[in-house]
Amino acid sequence: MFPTTRLRRMRTNEKIRDMFRETSIDIGDFIYPLYIEEKAQDGNPTEIPTMPGQYRYSINDAVEYAKKLEQKGLTSVILFGIPDHKDEVASSAYDPDGIIQQTIRKLKEETNLVVIGDVCMCEYTNHGHCGIIDDDGYVQNDPTLEYLGRIAVSYAEAGVDVVAPSDMMDGRVSAIRSALDENGYINIPIFSYAAKYASTYYAPFRDAADSAPSFGDRKSYQMDPGNFNEAIREVELDVLEGCDAIIVKPALAYLDVLREVKQTFKMPTIAYQVSGEYSMIMAGIEKGYITKDLMYESLLSIKRAGADMIISYFVPMIIEDLEK
Repeated sequence: MFPTTRLRRMRTNEKIRDMFRETSIDIGDFIYPLYIEEKAQDGNPTEIPTMPGQYRYSINDAVEYAKKLEQKGLTSVILFGIPDHKDEVASSAYDPDGIIQQTIRKLKEETNLVVIGDVCMCEYTNHGHCGIIDDDGYVQNDPTLEYLGRIAVSYAEAGVDVVAPSDMMDGRVSAIRSALDENGYINIPIFSYAAKYASTYYAPFRDAADSAPSFGDRKSYQMDPGNFNEAIREVELDVLEGCDAIIVKPALAYLDVLREVKQTFKMPTIAYQVSGEYSMIMAGIEKGYITKDLMYESLLSIKRAGADMIISYFVPMIIEDLEK
Protein backbone atom coordinates (compact mmCIF):
# COMPACT_ATOMS: atom_id res chain seq x y z
CA MET A 1 0.00 0.00 0.00
CA PHE A 2 0.93 3.66 -0.33
CA PRO A 3 3.51 5.05 0.34
CA THR A 4 5.48 1.82 -0.26
CA THR A 5 3.51 0.96 -3.40
CA ARG A 6 3.59 3.71 -5.99
CA LEU A 7 2.28 2.68 -9.41
CA ARG A 8 3.60 5.89 -10.91
CA ARG A 9 7.14 4.48 -10.64
CA MET A 10 6.37 2.38 -13.71
CA ARG A 11 5.31 5.50 -15.62
CA THR A 12 8.38 7.60 -14.84
CA ASN A 13 9.79 7.73 -18.37
CA GLU A 14 8.95 6.62 -21.88
CA LYS A 15 11.34 3.67 -21.94
CA ILE A 16 9.84 2.10 -18.82
CA ARG A 17 6.31 2.74 -20.08
CA ASP A 18 7.17 1.04 -23.38
CA MET A 19 8.68 -1.97 -21.62
CA PHE A 20 5.49 -2.86 -19.80
CA ARG A 21 2.78 -1.71 -22.19
CA GLU A 22 0.13 -4.43 -22.07
CA THR A 23 -1.44 -3.76 -25.46
CA SER A 24 0.22 -2.59 -28.66
CA ILE A 25 -0.61 -2.38 -32.34
CA ASP A 26 1.44 -3.37 -35.34
CA ILE A 27 0.77 -2.97 -39.06
CA GLY A 28 0.37 -6.76 -39.24
CA ASP A 29 -2.75 -6.43 -37.08
CA PHE A 30 -4.72 -4.72 -39.83
CA ILE A 31 -6.93 -5.51 -42.80
CA TYR A 32 -7.36 -2.63 -45.25
CA PRO A 33 -10.64 -2.06 -47.13
CA LEU A 34 -10.33 -1.31 -50.85
CA TYR A 35 -13.13 0.07 -53.03
CA ILE A 36 -12.92 -0.89 -56.69
CA GLU A 37 -15.16 0.90 -59.16
CA GLU A 38 -15.89 -0.52 -62.59
CA LYS A 39 -16.06 2.87 -64.31
CA ALA A 40 -12.93 4.26 -62.61
CA GLN A 41 -10.10 5.34 -64.91
CA ASP A 42 -6.53 4.22 -64.34
CA GLY A 43 -4.46 6.91 -62.69
CA ASN A 44 -7.49 8.87 -61.56
CA PRO A 45 -8.89 7.51 -58.27
CA THR A 46 -11.94 9.30 -56.93
CA GLU A 47 -11.72 10.60 -53.37
CA ILE A 48 -14.73 9.68 -51.25
CA PRO A 49 -16.17 12.99 -50.00
CA THR A 50 -17.35 11.63 -46.65
CA MET A 51 -14.12 9.70 -46.02
CA PRO A 52 -11.16 12.04 -46.58
CA GLY A 53 -8.07 10.17 -47.68
CA GLN A 54 -10.05 7.18 -48.99
CA TYR A 55 -10.65 6.50 -52.68
CA ARG A 56 -12.51 4.46 -55.25
CA TYR A 57 -9.92 2.80 -57.49
CA SER A 58 -9.73 1.12 -60.86
CA ILE A 59 -8.55 -2.48 -60.74
CA ASN A 60 -5.02 -1.58 -61.78
CA ASP A 61 -4.77 1.32 -59.34
CA ALA A 62 -6.16 -0.77 -56.47
CA VAL A 63 -3.57 -3.48 -57.08
CA GLU A 64 -0.71 -0.99 -57.35
CA TYR A 65 -1.75 0.70 -54.14
CA ALA A 66 -2.12 -2.66 -52.40
CA LYS A 67 1.42 -3.53 -53.48
CA LYS A 68 2.77 -0.36 -51.86
CA LEU A 69 0.95 -1.12 -48.62
CA GLU A 70 2.20 -4.71 -48.68
CA GLN A 71 5.79 -3.49 -49.01
CA LYS A 72 5.25 -1.52 -45.79
CA GLY A 73 4.00 -4.56 -43.88
CA LEU A 74 0.27 -4.86 -44.60
CA THR A 75 -0.81 -8.50 -44.80
CA SER A 76 -4.46 -8.41 -45.87
CA VAL A 77 -7.11 -6.48 -47.79
CA ILE A 78 -10.89 -6.77 -47.97
CA LEU A 79 -12.60 -5.88 -51.25
CA PHE A 80 -15.78 -3.94 -52.01
CA GLY A 81 -17.03 -3.48 -55.57
CA ILE A 82 -18.99 -0.72 -57.28
CA PRO A 83 -20.29 -2.23 -60.53
CA ASP A 84 -21.75 -0.50 -63.59
CA HIS A 85 -24.70 -2.89 -63.75
CA LYS A 86 -27.16 -3.39 -60.91
CA ASP A 87 -30.32 -5.50 -60.90
CA GLU A 88 -32.76 -7.20 -58.55
CA VAL A 89 -30.63 -10.34 -58.16
CA ALA A 90 -27.19 -8.70 -57.92
CA SER A 91 -25.93 -10.61 -60.95
CA SER A 92 -22.73 -8.54 -61.15
CA ALA A 93 -21.74 -9.90 -57.74
CA TYR A 94 -21.34 -13.47 -59.04
CA ASP A 95 -20.28 -12.68 -62.60
CA PRO A 96 -17.02 -14.59 -63.26
CA ASP A 97 -15.71 -11.41 -64.89
CA GLY A 98 -17.15 -9.07 -62.26
CA ILE A 99 -15.17 -6.19 -60.84
CA ILE A 100 -14.21 -8.06 -57.66
CA GLN A 101 -13.43 -11.32 -59.42
CA GLN A 102 -11.02 -9.52 -61.74
CA THR A 103 -9.42 -7.72 -58.81
CA ILE A 104 -8.99 -10.97 -56.86
CA ARG A 105 -7.20 -12.61 -59.78
CA LYS A 106 -4.86 -9.68 -60.29
CA LEU A 107 -4.07 -9.35 -56.57
CA LYS A 108 -3.28 -13.05 -56.31
CA GLU A 109 -1.06 -12.86 -59.38
CA GLU A 110 0.89 -9.79 -58.25
CA THR A 111 0.92 -9.82 -54.42
CA ASN A 112 1.20 -12.17 -51.47
CA LEU A 113 -1.62 -10.46 -49.60
CA VAL A 114 -4.43 -12.39 -47.97
CA VAL A 115 -7.40 -11.35 -50.11
CA ILE A 116 -10.80 -11.28 -48.43
CA GLY A 117 -13.98 -10.94 -50.46
CA ASP A 118 -16.89 -9.24 -48.71
CA VAL A 119 -19.96 -11.32 -49.61
CA CYS A 120 -23.11 -9.22 -49.81
CA MET A 121 -25.60 -8.01 -52.40
CA CYS A 122 -26.27 -4.38 -51.44
CA GLU A 123 -23.62 -2.88 -53.74
CA TYR A 124 -24.97 -4.89 -56.67
CA THR A 125 -28.77 -4.64 -56.33
CA ASN A 126 -30.79 -1.85 -57.90
CA HIS A 127 -32.65 -1.39 -54.62
CA GLY A 128 -29.60 -1.34 -52.34
CA HIS A 129 -30.76 -4.08 -49.97
CA CYS A 130 -28.68 -7.10 -48.98
CA GLY A 131 -30.95 -9.77 -50.43
CA ILE A 132 -33.84 -10.73 -52.67
CA ILE A 133 -36.95 -8.63 -52.04
CA ASP A 134 -40.59 -9.66 -52.44
CA ASP A 135 -43.43 -7.58 -53.92
CA ASP A 136 -43.88 -5.77 -50.60
CA GLY A 137 -40.20 -4.81 -50.40
CA TYR A 138 -39.38 -7.30 -47.64
CA VAL A 139 -35.90 -8.83 -47.81
CA GLN A 140 -36.46 -12.57 -48.06
CA ASN A 141 -34.09 -14.71 -46.06
CA ASP A 142 -34.03 -18.18 -47.62
CA PRO A 143 -34.08 -17.19 -51.32
CA THR A 144 -31.12 -14.91 -50.63
CA LEU A 145 -28.96 -17.77 -49.35
CA GLU A 146 -28.58 -19.33 -52.78
CA TYR A 147 -27.24 -16.07 -54.20
CA LEU A 148 -24.80 -15.61 -51.36
CA GLY A 149 -23.47 -19.08 -52.09
CA ARG A 150 -23.05 -18.16 -55.75
CA ILE A 151 -21.07 -15.05 -54.85
CA ALA A 152 -18.80 -16.97 -52.49
CA VAL A 153 -18.12 -19.70 -55.06
CA SER A 154 -17.37 -17.14 -57.78
CA TYR A 155 -14.83 -15.49 -55.47
CA ALA A 156 -13.28 -18.85 -54.70
CA GLU A 157 -13.03 -19.64 -58.40
CA ALA A 158 -11.20 -16.35 -58.88
CA GLY A 159 -8.68 -17.32 -56.20
CA VAL A 160 -9.86 -15.50 -53.08
CA ASP A 161 -8.30 -16.56 -49.78
CA VAL A 162 -11.29 -15.82 -47.51
CA VAL A 163 -14.98 -15.01 -47.91
CA ALA A 164 -16.69 -12.71 -45.43
CA PRO A 165 -20.51 -12.67 -45.52
CA SER A 166 -21.88 -9.35 -44.24
CA ASP A 167 -25.57 -9.67 -45.19
CA MET A 168 -26.93 -10.88 -41.81
CA MET A 169 -29.31 -13.46 -43.26
CA ASP A 170 -30.10 -16.38 -40.96
CA GLY A 171 -28.29 -19.55 -42.06
CA ARG A 172 -25.90 -17.85 -44.48
CA VAL A 173 -22.75 -19.42 -43.03
CA SER A 174 -24.16 -22.92 -43.44
CA ALA A 175 -25.35 -22.14 -46.97
CA ILE A 176 -22.01 -20.68 -48.01
CA ARG A 177 -20.06 -23.51 -46.40
CA SER A 178 -22.15 -26.05 -48.29
CA ALA A 179 -21.77 -24.19 -51.59
CA LEU A 180 -18.01 -23.92 -51.19
CA ASP A 181 -17.58 -27.55 -50.13
CA GLU A 182 -19.78 -28.87 -52.92
CA ASN A 183 -17.60 -27.05 -55.43
CA GLY A 184 -14.33 -28.33 -53.98
CA TYR A 185 -13.36 -25.30 -51.90
CA ILE A 186 -13.23 -26.95 -48.50
CA ASN A 187 -10.18 -24.93 -47.45
CA ILE A 188 -11.64 -21.46 -48.05
CA PRO A 189 -12.32 -19.94 -44.58
CA ILE A 190 -15.46 -18.00 -43.74
CA PHE A 191 -14.99 -14.85 -41.69
CA SER A 192 -18.54 -14.10 -40.65
CA TYR A 193 -19.89 -10.69 -39.74
CA ALA A 194 -21.65 -12.52 -36.97
CA ALA A 195 -22.52 -9.48 -34.84
CA LYS A 196 -23.37 -6.68 -37.24
CA TYR A 197 -25.54 -3.89 -35.96
CA ALA A 198 -27.94 -1.58 -37.84
CA SER A 199 -25.69 1.37 -37.17
CA THR A 200 -25.65 5.04 -38.13
CA TYR A 201 -21.87 4.68 -38.24
CA TYR A 202 -22.17 3.12 -41.71
CA ALA A 203 -23.35 6.33 -43.43
CA PRO A 204 -20.01 7.24 -45.09
CA PHE A 205 -19.58 3.65 -46.33
CA ARG A 206 -22.89 3.81 -48.16
CA ASP A 207 -21.58 6.85 -50.00
CA ALA A 208 -18.29 5.08 -50.70
CA ALA A 209 -19.87 1.86 -51.97
CA ASP A 210 -22.97 3.43 -53.54
CA SER A 211 -25.05 0.99 -51.50
CA ALA A 212 -27.67 3.04 -49.67
CA PRO A 213 -31.09 1.34 -49.77
CA SER A 214 -33.51 3.04 -52.15
CA PHE A 215 -36.34 2.50 -49.67
CA GLY A 216 -36.72 1.58 -46.03
CA ASP A 217 -33.77 0.51 -43.89
CA ARG A 218 -31.89 -2.64 -42.86
CA LYS A 219 -33.31 -3.03 -39.40
CA SER A 220 -35.19 -6.22 -40.27
CA TYR A 221 -31.91 -8.08 -40.76
CA GLN A 222 -29.11 -6.14 -39.07
CA MET A 223 -29.08 -6.12 -35.28
CA ASP A 224 -30.73 -3.63 -32.91
CA PRO A 225 -28.00 -1.47 -31.27
CA GLY A 226 -29.68 -1.97 -27.90
CA ASN A 227 -29.15 -5.75 -27.91
CA PHE A 228 -26.21 -7.52 -26.29
CA ASN A 229 -27.40 -11.07 -25.60
CA GLU A 230 -28.74 -11.39 -29.13
CA ALA A 231 -25.22 -10.76 -30.46
CA ILE A 232 -23.90 -13.71 -28.48
CA ARG A 233 -26.67 -15.90 -29.89
CA GLU A 234 -25.87 -14.72 -33.44
CA VAL A 235 -22.21 -15.55 -32.98
CA GLU A 236 -22.96 -18.96 -31.47
CA LEU A 237 -25.15 -19.89 -34.42
CA ASP A 238 -22.50 -18.86 -36.94
CA VAL A 239 -19.87 -20.85 -35.03
CA LEU A 240 -22.12 -23.90 -35.07
CA GLU A 241 -22.68 -23.44 -38.81
CA GLY A 242 -18.94 -23.52 -39.44
CA CYS A 243 -17.51 -20.01 -39.54
CA ASP A 244 -13.75 -19.81 -39.02
CA ALA A 245 -13.48 -16.29 -37.60
CA ILE A 246 -15.91 -13.75 -36.20
CA ILE A 247 -16.32 -10.12 -37.18
CA VAL A 248 -17.93 -7.58 -34.85
CA LYS A 249 -19.16 -4.42 -36.58
CA PRO A 250 -18.95 -1.52 -35.69
CA ALA A 251 -16.10 -1.53 -33.18
CA LEU A 252 -15.92 1.42 -30.79
CA ALA A 253 -19.58 1.57 -29.77
CA TYR A 254 -19.65 -2.23 -29.32
CA LEU A 255 -16.46 -2.97 -27.37
CA ASP A 256 -18.54 -4.74 -24.73
CA VAL A 257 -19.81 -7.13 -27.39
CA LEU A 258 -16.33 -7.61 -28.82
CA ARG A 259 -14.90 -8.48 -25.41
CA GLU A 260 -17.67 -10.94 -24.58
CA VAL A 261 -17.40 -12.62 -27.98
CA LYS A 262 -13.65 -13.14 -27.59
CA GLN A 263 -13.88 -14.41 -24.03
CA THR A 264 -16.85 -16.70 -24.68
CA PHE A 265 -15.84 -18.34 -27.96
CA LYS A 266 -12.01 -18.08 -27.88
CA MET A 267 -12.02 -17.87 -31.67
CA PRO A 268 -10.13 -15.61 -34.07
CA THR A 269 -12.00 -12.33 -33.70
CA ILE A 270 -11.94 -9.28 -35.96
CA ALA A 271 -13.34 -5.83 -35.27
CA TYR A 272 -14.40 -3.53 -38.09
CA GLN A 273 -13.58 0.09 -37.28
CA VAL A 274 -16.18 1.38 -39.70
CA SER A 275 -16.41 4.41 -41.94
CA GLY A 276 -18.26 6.61 -39.43
CA GLU A 277 -15.65 5.96 -36.76
CA TYR A 278 -12.90 6.87 -39.21
CA SER A 279 -14.65 9.97 -40.54
CA MET A 280 -15.47 11.37 -37.09
CA ILE A 281 -11.87 11.08 -35.96
CA MET A 282 -10.60 12.53 -39.23
CA ALA A 283 -13.01 15.46 -38.96
CA GLY A 284 -11.81 16.17 -35.42
CA ILE A 285 -8.17 16.06 -36.55
CA GLU A 286 -8.83 18.35 -39.52
CA LYS A 287 -10.69 20.85 -37.34
CA GLY A 288 -7.93 20.80 -34.76
CA TYR A 289 -10.30 19.70 -32.00
CA ILE A 290 -8.23 16.57 -31.36
CA THR A 291 -4.85 15.22 -32.37
CA LYS A 292 -3.90 12.12 -34.34
CA ASP A 293 -3.18 10.41 -31.03
CA LEU A 294 -6.90 9.63 -30.85
CA MET A 295 -6.49 7.36 -33.86
CA TYR A 296 -4.03 5.22 -31.91
CA GLU A 297 -6.04 5.39 -28.69
CA SER A 298 -9.13 4.11 -30.52
CA LEU A 299 -7.18 1.26 -32.11
CA LEU A 300 -5.61 0.29 -28.79
CA SER A 301 -9.05 0.16 -27.19
CA ILE A 302 -10.21 -2.26 -29.89
CA LYS A 303 -7.17 -4.51 -29.44
CA ARG A 304 -7.49 -4.32 -25.65
CA ALA A 305 -11.13 -5.42 -25.86
CA GLY A 306 -10.07 -8.63 -27.63
CA ALA A 307 -9.66 -8.08 -31.37
CA ASP A 308 -6.99 -10.20 -33.01
CA MET A 309 -7.26 -8.17 -36.22
CA ILE A 310 -8.83 -4.81 -37.07
CA ILE A 311 -10.37 -3.76 -40.37
CA SER A 312 -9.46 -0.07 -40.48
CA TYR A 313 -9.17 2.83 -42.90
CA PHE A 314 -6.29 4.26 -40.86
CA VAL A 315 -3.75 1.86 -42.37
CA PRO A 316 -2.14 4.45 -44.71
CA MET A 317 -1.75 6.93 -41.82
CA ILE A 318 -0.20 4.27 -39.59
CA ILE A 319 2.26 3.35 -42.33
CA GLU A 320 3.08 7.02 -42.86
CA ASP A 321 3.89 7.36 -39.17
CA LEU A 322 6.06 4.24 -39.22
CA GLU A 323 8.12 5.70 -42.06
CA LYS A 324 8.98 8.84 -40.08
